[in-house]
Amino acid sequence: MSLIRQIRSILTKNDAVPVPAEETVQTERRRQKRYSHKGRKILIIDDSPTIVASLGKILHSAGCHITEARDAESGIDVAGATRPDLIFLDIVLPGMNGFAALRQMRRDEATSAIPVIMISGNEQATEQFYAKRIGADDFMKKPFSRHEVFARIEALVTAGKLGQLEDAGSEKKPAVVAPSPSPKTPPVEATPQPPAAPRLERRTPHLPNDAVARMTPLEARQQLASMGLQYFSQEQFAAAVKRADKLAVDLFIIGGGIEIRA
Repeated sequence: MSLIRQIRSILTKNDAVPVPAEETVQTERRRQKRYSHKGRKILIIDDSPTIVASLGKILHSAGCHITEARDAESGIDVAGATRPDLIFLDIVLPGMNGFAALRQMRRDEATSAIPVIMISGNEQATEQFYAKRIGADDFMKKPFSRHEVFARIEALVTAGKLGQLEDAGSEKKPAVVAPSPSPKTPPVEATPQPPAAPRLERRTPHLPNDAVARMTPLEARQQLASMGLQYFSQEQFAAAVKRADKLAVDLFIIGGGIEIRA
């Protein structure tokens, strides 16, 4: 390797800034998928009021429903009666300890499949847990942070040991409501039309023959007009002849407006 390459190699190594392990861990935690825990039923079995209160507050903040028990015997009864989704079980308890309680719950069909996270601040109990591994799904050492509590729960969800709810922060899509069928429009009834006016037929007045014979052309024309006829209409005269309307024919002739054809 040439001297220039050696210098470049040294400078490159010095420029590299190591990423702190803690920062890497925090980045990985932020990348982890977060789940919703709203409505999850969780049982806390611990004789410490402080632990029950602090753990309960953490879980309540995520919408979990919390049930409490202060000893192993009552915790077993509550677990069988309520069938929680998850149990936090302290190892060191008055009377029956957490290991014995876990064995009994695993033998009971009602509680055998419920995930259990054991908790303890006692070093000896912690060592016993890791040595025995008697069916618990995870372990959490006291004291614990809010992040660690949910990291343990979400690890169980990822492993398929705890049911997955909808993703945290996801907005529930509004249900699509099908449009209600529009009421059928009643058929529009036809507006009753007034009866058609009766067709008025042209009627020839019955005048005495002598009265017609004495009429002047002007009077004959006026009479034709009153009958709705035109004294000069050759067509109307021909129609009167065709229908044998003698009065109209006479009036047409007296009126002198038409041509008499042989």
